[in-house]
Amino acid sequence: MFTWSNYGTFLPDDRRGWRHRDKGEQSAQPLLEQWHRDRLKHNVVLLDLAMRQLSETALLEICQHRKWRHWASSARSNHVHAVVSFRAHSPKQVMEQLKAKATRELRQAFAIWRDRPVWSANGDIQFIDDEDELETCVQYVNEAQDRKGRDR
Repeated sequence: MFTWSNYGTFLPDDRRGWRHRDKGEQSAQPLLEQWHRDRLKHNVVLLDLAMRQLSETALLEICQHRKWRHWASSARSNHVHAVVSFRAHSPKQVMEQLKAKATRELRQAFAIWRDRPVWSANGDIQFIDDEDELETCVQYVNEAQDRKGRDR
C-alpha cells in the first residue's frame, strides 16, 4: 500500500507522530515541526472534491496503462492511498509513477498546481504479505477514510 501526502501537510516531527524512513515511528517534536513549516517554499493547498476525483482517475489510468493490478485508491484532501500489485518495477518506482501521473493531470486541469509541488517528496510503502492483509488494506482505503468524515 502506498501513501503520500500533499506538499507541506505532513512534515517531519508532526504533532500526530510520524515515521522516519530508517528509524520507524517517531514522536512529535512541535518546535522542529514549526522549523520545517517555516521553511516551506509554497503555501499548503488541499485537494477539493474535483481534484480528488481527478487524482483517483489518474491512478486508475496509470495502472491500466502499466498493466498493474489496482485494488483500491482514495485521494483525500491532504493525502492519497493506493493499493496496487505490480511486477518488474521497484515499489519506489511505482509510487513515483503514480504520483507523477496524478501531478500531470492536476497541473493540466488546475492552475493552482502549476509551478509548485503537489506532493511531499517521498511517501510510505507498506508491503502486503497475504490475502488477509490485502483485504484489510482495501477495506481501509475504500471505507475507513470516509468514516473519518473529514473530506465530505
